[in-house]
Amino acid sequence: MKPIHPIRRAHAGDAAALSTLAKRTFRDTFAAYNAPEDMDEHCRGNYAPDIFAGEIAAAHIVTLVAEHAGHLTGYGQLRWTDSPACVTGVRPAEIGCLYVDAPWHGHGIAQALTARMVEDAIAGGADRLWLGVWESNHRALAFYRKIGFVTVGSHVFMVGPD
Repeated sequence: MKPIHPIRRAHAGDAAALSTLAKRTFRDTFAAYNAPEDMDEHCRGNYAPDIFAGEIAAAHIVTLVAEHAGHLTGYGQLRWTDSPACVTGVRPAEIGCLYVDAPWHGHGIAQALTARMVEDAIAGGADRLWLGVWESNHRALAFYRKIGFVTVGSHVFMVGPD
């Protein structure tokens, strides 16, 4: 049976749709806690189509998407970049982001994206997998605890001056 939201690697043609999805999911998650102008600046500086096009093409980033009926329903990025000192390992990989569009919460998309990122991390030689989660994002914290992640430290993520 074919999954309702198949997971695949993003391609260059996904950049505009990813931009739209990323802005929407980031705002859905964080708009209530940040000034509108800070949200606007963050989205412009991080989720523009050309930024996604560059990330999709980058050798050290794997961008995955979930889709249903031709529309993106979620996405995740696996990155091989610098990690904080609290993350051990010779070749750690980071789940740089994992977002599911609000209407599709509870449909197993986050689990499917995470499972694929774990597979890709192992295939890419990662010996650790880490991620950052905002301490007040209780839904995400519960999800990550449920699948085995543990707190090992903290780092700063800025949105505007906050």
